[in-house]
Amino acid sequence: MQHFCYILFSSSLDRFYVGSTSDSVENRLKKHLSNHCGFTAKAKDWKIVWVETFSNKSDALKRESFIKKMKSKISIKKLIESSEHPDL
Repeated sequence: MQHFCYILFSSSLDRFYVGSTSDSVENRLKKHLSNHCGFTAKAKDWKIVWVETFSNKSDALKRESFIKKMKSKISIKKLIESSEHPDL
């Protein structure tokens, strides 16, 4: 089963959200955009800007944690810009 680490961006908040999932990233985005509590409930314009695929949950969670520890919008933008994602 594939696992994913992903980054969402909200233009209205000018903020990134980093997460991981074993579900498809598109399905996870739908959940973020639905009525729920939590950080992503603050906006309804989240878009997928970066995805990385892993063969196991542990590696996806490690990558998520690493990106979250960056705590820098500039570092996250550099990560996104350095990756090629023709689907996004």
